[in-house]
Amino acid sequence: MRQGVALPLHTLIWVFLTGSLYCQRPSVVNIGAIFTFNSVIGRVAKTAMEAAVSDVNADPRILNGTELRLHMEDANCSVFLGSVEVFQVLDKSIVAIVGPQSSSIAHMISEIANGLQIPLISYAATDPSLSALQFPFFLRTTQSDAYQMAAMADLIDFYGWKEVIAVYVDDDYGRNGVYTLGDELEKKMSRISYKLALPVQFNLSDITELLNKSKVLGPRVYVVHVDPDPRLRIFTVAKQLQMMTSSYVWLATDWLSTTIDSFSPTNRTSLTVLEGVVTLRQHIPQSNRKRAFISRWKKMQKEGLASSELNAYGLYAYDTVWAVSHSIENFINEYRNISFSFIDRLHDMKPSKIELGKLKVFDGGSLLLGKLLKTNMSGLTGQVQFNEDRNLVSGGYDVINIDQMTIRTVGFWTNYSGFSVSPQKTLKGRRSSYSQLDYKLDNVTWPGGNTERPRGWVIADNEKPLRIGVPNRASFVEFVTELNDSHTVQGYCIDVFTEARKLVPYDIPYRFEPFGDGLSNPNYDELVKMVAENVFDAAVGDIAIVKNRTLIVDFSQPYATTGLVIVAPIDNSKSNAWVFLKPFTWEMWCVTAAFFVMIAVVIWTLEHRVNKDFRGPPKRQLVTMFLFSFSTLFKKNRKQIFGICNIIFLSLSCFSTLHLYIAI
Repeated sequence: MRQGVALPLHTLIWVFLTGSLYCQRPSVVNIGAIFTFNSVIGRVAKTAMEAAVSDVNADPRILNGTELRLHMEDANCSVFLGSVEVFQVLDKSIVAIVGPQSSSIAHMISEIANGLQIPLISYAATDPSLSALQFPFFLRTTQSDAYQMAAMADLIDFYGWKEVIAVYVDDDYGRNGVYTLGDELEKKMSRISYKLALPVQFNLSDITELLNKSKVLGPRVYVVHVDPDPRLRIFTVAKQLQMMTSSYVWLATDWLSTTIDSFSPTNRTSLTVLEGVVTLRQHIPQSNRKRAFISRWKKMQKEGLASSELNAYGLYAYDTVWAVSHSIENFINEYRNISFSFIDRLHDMKPSKIELGKLKVFDGGSLLLGKLLKTNMSGLTGQVQFNEDRNLVSGGYDVINIDQMTIRTVGFWTNYSGFSVSPQKTLKGRRSSYSQLDYKLDNVTWPGGNTERPRGWVIADNEKPLRIGVPNRASFVEFVTELNDSHTVQGYCIDVFTEARKLVPYDIPYRFEPFGDGLSNPNYDELVKMVAENVFDAAVGDIAIVKNRTLIVDFSQPYATTGLVIVAPIDNSKSNAWVFLKPFTWEMWCVTAAFFVMIAVVIWTLEHRVNKDFRGPPKRQLVTMFLFSFSTLFKKNRKQIFGICNIIFLSLSCFSTLHLYIAI
């Protein structure tokens, strides 16, 4: 009996202890961070994340006694080193990775995060391709470049430029960003004419060689998409090459605003090389929390805890830690336990220095990812939420202009309202329709100090002259002809072309190429076809605008007319000799007969007493009446009758003509 009772009691104790152990909250939760410590973004992000971890652990309302620990590793701006360092972080049983800031490193680490089912949350990797389904565990608490390039394309279209030159760093971040810009520009009927790629570790000689080559090109609108560069090397070289003048336009993505926001007040003199540059900055609305953190940041700078000015990515890094903390809190409250399991295939591998066999899969990775995607919190950057592409729901961009070492905000952009001079509240949901006529921006100071919009292009140094075909006529040479094989073309059409060219505010190289032998008039259809086939760039002459020609080329407005022409549609194009009878309906025939009867009666009444031709038997008088009604118009001695009949016939003719026009 005692053994029978002892066995169930032992079982109950084991179940109680196991259940208590399983339901116990973890005392420590580890998260990792991979980024480049000594960089424009890394210096700010490191301090911001440390401050966020300190605030989370000091707040009793979150994690409920569980300590949050952040393990950071330096990627040193290297995809290889970043990939190695991530294994050092993974050895700490982390549940999430914050970072990296580099899109190229994010591509590599995302594959590792997929295999180990660990969410990867980046506050600075903006490559649009990271939102692909290939990386389900990648989230982004900053704006994607897909969103930024839509803003840049709108800015280019707002000022009416159709061709731009893209300068970018040749890695995943640069290539995919410029590729997205090209797609957005195509929607605006514009394009990237030339793509100038820089090496990942570019130097001054690389920039000089690249920009020198671009000086012979036609477009003068440059879009620069590189990594943050405190030395501003691209613009320094551009100024040395005399490319910061009024004939150039320089636009930059948010790397430039991030760079200059990180400058200390004593370092603002370097802004002189940015005179007239326009750049974008991620819009972060003002709030009491943001103001308080900025004041706290200045205090940390005085205490030596922060080595750089605060920029937008520092705020995003701070909010990222808080978003991860809230998700971990929700995960623990629901599932209580955090567990890992080994990967059998890696565990069976031979030992190595990295010891891949120690890598463990986070069992609750997919569940924590779901909690992250449902994040809805208020942070320093505003409302933190994710859309269906696992990107932060955007609040738009500021449009920044550098003028005399002053950073001016000239407007704001969102994808639902376009450009405006004041920030607008973010709308969630579908994009509203808007017109470019509603766009507004403050005045911009362009390179060279001009406030008028630059033209944005010039005739390239290596540009070939336009080949303009002209008909070499044998008749009506006053329109256009070549003078006695002298290669001199003149005529009325040439005079019109010359006057129109004077209205263009720049020089256009061209040459006339006669078409035809001058002995007979050339075939104008062949001339137009040669323009369509790019044998000629254009044609000038007395070329009639007809339907088959308008299908293959564009014509200018007509500057000569042959007179008034009325074109009316008809139901049947077939014609015959009796077509004039078509408008005469039965009603018309009856009206016509009534008019002749009335004319006959009037003539008989007037002539019966004085004219013997209208006397005699009734039959004779009746025949005379109707015959005379036809012949009266031609009788010179019947002026009175002629006047009456003429009025009647004119009325009948007008009525017939009107009826014919209506019938046609």
